[in-house]
Amino acid sequence: MTLEERAERAVELKNSGMYNCAQAVTAALADQTGLTEEQLKQVSAGFCAGMGNLEATCGALIGAGMIAGLKTEGKGTLGVTKQIQEEFGKRCGALKCKELKTVTDGKPLCPCEDCVRNAVMIYGETMGLK
Repeated sequence: MTLEERAERAVELKNSGMYNCAQAVTAALADQTGLTEEQLKQVSAGFCAGMGNLEATCGALIGAGMIAGLKTEGKGTLGVTKQIQEEFGKRCGALKCKELKTVTDGKPLCPCEDCVRNAVMIYGETMGLK
């Protein structure tokens, strides 16, 4: 599966109504870990709507950070997640759910689908996935 296909799969999962943003990202990147898609869905269940419904850090970004931690086995994860966060901020315009969903000119700064897509793409680019 290409990186673009992973990103579109994450969007499809999010749009299914059965996955939140964090779950969609972790599920689309499940093969990067030693966990199953269902285990990742469970562990990321509380990280929707900006860090557990607090409108804080975007769940898609948290999901990418979770996968980075599993992939790096905790070694150098902080540097990887910092890179992911910086690029996410550039592409999406913010890191916090509340800011990403702020409507200006009739549309949000960055809709959830784009956040999910960008989180998967940025993770993959940062980790060297094709």
